[in-house]
Order: sequence, then C-alpha cells, then structure tokens
Amino acid sequence: MTSNKNFMLRAIELSINSANNDGGPFGCVIVKNNKIISEGSNKVTLTNDPTAHAEVVSIREACKKLKTFNLTGCDLYSSCEPCPMCLSAIYWSHIDNIFYANTRDDAKKINFDDSLIYSEFSKKIEDRKIPIKQMLRDEALQAFKIWSKKTDKIEY
Repeated sequence: MTSNKNFMLRAIELSINSANNDGGPFGCVIVKNNKIISEGSNKVTLTNDPTAHAEVVSIREACKKLKTFNLTGCDLYSSCEPCPMCLSAIYWSHIDNIFYANTRDDAKKINFDDSLIYSEFSKKIEDRKIPIKQMLRDEALQAFKIWSKKTDKIEY
C-alpha cells in the first residue's frame, strides 16, 4: 500500500471548493495505476440526494468511466474518514485502499455526526430508532430462488 500526498491534496482541494460553494466540506478522488480516474465532492444539498457524498459521487463516476462495478486495483483518497454509508459503498465496490485526512470526530465538531448510525449497527432490529418490520418474506424469497438457480448471473 503506497500513498501519494498529491492525491490527498486534490481531495482536500475539492472539499475546500465545495465548502466555498454550495456543497458540504468533503472531497474525494479515486486513483488507479497512479492516475486520478474520478473526483467527487459533496453534492447532497445541490442535488437533494442524501447519498451524494463525495465518496459515492466519486465511486459512481469511476464505475461509469471504467465501465465496471468492481474497482479492484483502485485507491480512494477522501478529505474525511468515510461515513458508514460511504464505507459500505467502498466495500461493495472492492476498492483496495482508503486514505483519509479529517477524522469522524473532526466532522462531528461541525455537526456532521455519524455516531447515531454507528450505534444503530450494534443494536437488535427491534431496538433501533427507526422501526424495522419484516413482511411478506415468503413472497420475496421467490426472487432469491430465481437468482440462486440462474446460471448466467453476474455475481458481485
């Protein structure tokens, strides 16, 4: 695992530009073969999309550019430690390494607090803040049965 200071500086530059404009103070770049393949900044309020965090924006752009959902061989540089949603997206996209600058505690100090989400993960479903109720499992299992028998599926 090697890091490149210039990639992190670009992610930080994106976060500063975003903070100076209409986005949140977060930036991200994804690198493959020592070259930036995508950039992202926080666009939550610009697009009215709560999932438009810098990392997710950058992952979407990288996947589109590389025409794949698997970013193996790529490194991610984020101006801040990824939130739980972004961390999940990073794992799903199979990025090799994560580099970050600001910590989740730094983000918490400016009211980007993910501690509720982190605490919810360890709770039983029935104890979580947002009620979660299972329904129609037997009907929903039909899709899983079809998927498990499918011979031409693309696994991810």
